Amino acid sequence: MSPFWIRLIQLILSLTILVVFHEFGHFLFSRIFKVRVEKFYAFFNPQFSLLRIKKVNGKIRCRFFAPNVPDSYEAEKRYNFEGKEEIVYKPVDIDSLPEDDWRRNPENTEFGVGWVPFGGYCKIAGMIDESMDVASMQQEPKPWEFRTKPAWQRLLIMVGGVLFNLIMAFFIYSMVLLKWGDSYIPVEAPVYGYEFNEYAQSIGFRNGDIIVATDGRKAVSFDADLYRDIAKASTVTVLRDGNSVVINIPEELSLFDFTRDYPFISVYSPMVVDSVAAGGGAALAGMQPGDSIVTINGKNASTWTSLQVTLAEIAADGFSSHDLSVVVCREGRPDTLTVTSNENYQLGIVHFADEYSYRELEYGFFQSIPAGIKYGCKTLKSYVGDFRYVFTKEGAKSLGGFGTIGSIFPAKWNWHAFWIMTAFLSIILAFMNILPIPALDGGYVLFLIVEVVTGHKPGDKFLERANTVGMIILLALLVVANLNDVLRLFNIM
Repeated sequence: MSPFWIRLIQLILSLTILVVFHEFGHFLFSRIFKVRVEKFYAFFNPQFSLLRIKKVNGKIRCRFFAPNVPDSYEAEKRYNFEGKEEIVYKPVDIDSLPEDDWRRNPENTEFGVGWVPFGGYCKIAGMIDESMDVASMQQEPKPWEFRTKPAWQRLLIMVGGVLFNLIMAFFIYSMVLLKWGDSYIPVEAPVYGYEFNEYAQSIGFRNGDIIVATDGRKAVSFDADLYRDIAKASTVTVLRDGNSVVINIPEELSLFDFTRDYPFISVYSPMVVDSVAAGGGAALAGMQPGDSIVTINGKNASTWTSLQVTLAEIAADGFSSHDLSVVVCREGRPDTLTVTSNENYQLGIVHFADEYSYRELEYGFFQSIPAGIKYGCKTLKSYVGDFRYVFTKEGAKSLGGFGTIGSIFPAKWNWHAFWIMTAFLSIILAFMNILPIPALDGGYVLFLIVEVVTGHKPGDKFLERANTVGMIILLALLVVANLNDVLRLFNIM
């Protein structure tokens, strides 16, 4: 199976698990407070459903490939006192319906599986949501509806989805730690220290430096959190030639400076060839184990990082020839070789870039739970801190749609990577849903807080309009994010 389909299947499976669990949070709190849930669906079901299940007249009914149930309201055109035409909805007389009509027993939830394989939904009675069910909102409020419940109950129903996404993330992280443990690179582990790009060197870093502390706090591991700590710090302490050196960090340094074409910081690993692949371009050109690569086509390739960057630049430039001029140093003497790379600009060499050792951590069951919660809280804190970059010019360009999300899954099926990414997306879904944007859970929470503080409930018309505005904002963001994916696909950005 191609990497595209493997990533797509992982994306669909992950989003389905997350959204269904999110909606189950709303469902559970709704049922606790005796609010009717009209529909609970995995995937979306325009026109028809792959599967529908409901208890009708005391019997569980199940239908496959069934058209959607007709509306429970009939529309009538009337004229108001001003002579303007308006549509009024009248509820269908349930008692007059056939015995097997699925509109009977509205107190029972209709469960189903749609045919559009993304996400799902939970339709709660008496709530203005993305379904924009104005027909039911025109009727007199009923005791089983969301809108008639006390504000604190409605608040818990709305945060139920976010709460369940956080619980899911913590649970997944805990089980991943129990199953596979964890590992990290101690910040002092790299044998040759770290390598820095030109910008990092311009503010005081030098190749070979080892990070010791940021703003006086001891650095522990070489990971994304170290990047964040450096970006937020005013000073960074490094160990250089056995001496401590303090480097002042400019205020304009941002997290984007760590994701340039040439990394801000990476493990310093001299580009010494460990072995050459038989029949590969390097072997045919006469390259030998122990050779140190210096340049490729005149560009620096003396370290593992610089070699990767240089080959990526050559490939991106559309260099038509795969015959590369490689300068190597052998026993202190330079030599120039013409190496023919493969179509992916690989030379056919092996280099063990791990000039450091990982620290392995194992967890028992009772250790994994608090460790998983701590891991999840750390991930949430990092994501919330990074979110401020979305409002910058570069942040807007970095937005990605389904293509970007799909690309973060591995090209080969890997359960460890799948669950780690699913937990991370669960964190993102929880945070994004709690943002105070109408049509999101956070928008409803905002209005509920206003209601509690002021004692006045927003009108249904206001909520309908706010929900419409929120949907427009979300659709605009969706368009921008997926447009960025298209532009990246054609190397326009």
